[in-house]
Amino acid sequence: MKLAAVSVDLDEIPNYFSIYGLEPEGRGATAVYDVAVPRLLALSESAGVPLTLFAIGSDLARNEAAAALRQARDRGCELANHTLDHRYELTRLPREEIRAQIEGGIDAIVKATGERPIGFRAPGYTITDEVFEVLAELGVAYDSSVFPCPSYYGLKTAAIGWISLRGRTSHSIVDRPSVLFASTRPYRAGRPYWREGAGMLELPIQVTRGLRLPFIGTTVTVFGADRARMLTRMCIGEPLINLELHGVDVLDAEDGLEALRPHQLDVRVAKEKKLSALEAVFDELRKAGYAFVTMREAAEVFARSA
Repeated sequence: MKLAAVSVDLDEIPNYFSIYGLEPEGRGATAVYDVAVPRLLALSESAGVPLTLFAIGSDLARNEAAAALRQARDRGCELANHTLDHRYELTRLPREEIRAQIEGGIDAIVKATGERPIGFRAPGYTITDEVFEVLAELGVAYDSSVFPCPSYYGLKTAAIGWISLRGRTSHSIVDRPSVLFASTRPYRAGRPYWREGAGMLELPIQVTRGLRLPFIGTTVTVFGADRARMLTRMCIGEPLINLELHGVDVLDAEDGLEALRPHQLDVRVAKEKKLSALEAVFDELRKAGYAFVTMREAAEVFARSA
């Protein structure tokens, strides 16, 4: 059994400004739904790769965003929950607010599309036992938030510190270092959640074998097609390769993101180069015998075996 799932977090552009402690500016505030989603659907159809889209509920109050998500559903995408407001500090909120953020995201997707999501991903990949408890209470079938990647953890910590030294406050937060001890393969979460147990099914964000390098949209698209193929080969052999992207991974500065260009490296990479890198990844996975599935389909398989 060799499965590959490609998911996309539809974080709108103001979320990126908040990472850097900046006020949103420029013409690309809604570029993820207006530009990236159509581009992603075209890529999905040309490559024959189904997508799972993790939507932020509050974005769907905009009619154009809700319509784009309905179109994605009609073209075979799975819809999943990325909370109501993408609060980076979700895990630090009182339990009732955690529940409101998760349940509000579910309700917004149902209202916009008529489809109830069964999957969840926390903002910034940060999760806790309490969040897992709330997910179970709300009938969520799987989570995909755990990212046991030492290099990502270190770079994120350093970036938040650098932003602070520049006199700004990042809205992003760092997970507990114990997440680095979590399994890199699908598992049922125990308590604490980074240990295997009998709880909710967790589909971790992908890392490479051995070094646990980040195999996500940012690294793939910034490195380019040749290095993306190399990273892909470093994942071959895993029962599930869970490639997580963001909408910005198919955008560049010309899509209205000029104001982000000085702060975010991947915005400086041409969208054509990004799309070429993603196509290279899909090609490598197919050559290695991987079948592409949605996250829901992967969860159904691993729920039986976990």
